[in-house]
Amino acid sequence: MKQMIYLDNAATTSVDINVAELVNKVSIETYGNPSSKHSKGMKSKKLLEESREKIAKFINALPEEIYFTSGGTESNNLALKGLAIANPGKKHIITSQIEHPAIIETCKTLEKQGYNVDYISVDSDGIINLKELESKIKQDTLVVSVMHVNNEIGTIQPIEKIAGICQTKKVYFHSDCVQSFAKIPIDVKKVGLDLISVSGHKINAPRGIGFLYVKKEVEICPIIDGGGQENNLRSGTENLPGIIGLAEALDIKRNKEEIKRSRDRIIKELEKIPSARINGSKEKRIYNNINVSFYGVEGESLMMLLDKEKICVSTGSACSSHKLAQSHVLKAINLDHMYINGSIRITLDKVTFAEEKYIIDKIQDSVSKLQEISPFKFQKNK
Repeated sequence: MKQMIYLDNAATTSVDINVAELVNKVSIETYGNPSSKHSKGMKSKKLLEESREKIAKFINALPEEIYFTSGGTESNNLALKGLAIANPGKKHIITSQIEHPAIIETCKTLEKQGYNVDYISVDSDGIINLKELESKIKQDTLVVSVMHVNNEIGTIQPIEKIAGICQTKKVYFHSDCVQSFAKIPIDVKKVGLDLISVSGHKINAPRGIGFLYVKKEVEICPIIDGGGQENNLRSGTENLPGIIGLAEALDIKRNKEEIKRSRDRIIKELEKIPSARINGSKEKRIYNNINVSFYGVEGESLMMLLDKEKICVSTGSACSSHKLAQSHVLKAINLDHMYINGSIRITLDKVTFAEEKYIIDKIQDSVSKLQEISPFKFQKNK
């Protein structure tokens, strides 16, 4: 294979060529500060608000409910910390055990400030326990924060049911939609979402841009002080090229069914490897995700072998891959540690049939090589 096959789209995507050209054009030509009152600034302001309207329409929100940020991490921090500041009498937060580090670490920070946090368990497929969630909601519960799609195992959570529980109990519901936005339709009004976090670089837009949707009735405060941009919720000069790039990326046509077929064909062949197991739900799973483990194999070593074969995969969340700890997601689904250590994540964009075969062959070869030298031998009863 002459060209690199990139299979780490959950970490980041390549910027679409049309998006990149528009971002470059805006950077060069429309450089006025949207807060400035001269003609250059007013032109930038017009483009900014047009992009806000387009994004709002995409999720059935009001334009004034869209607040641009630097990405998913900032949006998650703003959602939880902003709610905490605005609602000081409520000191209880509920989230799941498999959230992205941007939520987990934010919750840990709030715990140090006197908040109580319940981390709801998930089943072996990574689906949240709804009965446990409902039972944990109490009088001083501030917010339930559960991601729409897990970034490691691709599991799709039942956010409609979670939203229904939260509405009945009269607590806010926030969802990290970084992995689902523009891949799964999201109607914030129909589902009953109060806040959602989104990041542009997961959908072929540039890095450094995202937004937080905040339902009009939600009480929230800023966590960054400054000039009062974004209707006083997120200060800082707006990243106009990024915002326009994010709005432009909504027009990208994604052949989801074709990618899903590729995913299923690859899964089918990988499952033929005796020591392999697919992690996460096979039915309730985002169309481009494969999380697979091989008994007795070191995931980092497998990743490096594949990289030499011009195949880019990851061993989990890119945001925490520098940490030498086992995946908290795979631990939460009670995966045996010998499988946790041997896991890789494959997240697809469009691949050809020839590339599919190459991917399968190289994974099979690499796993075989690593298992030959591994002291941990797979047995069928494992």
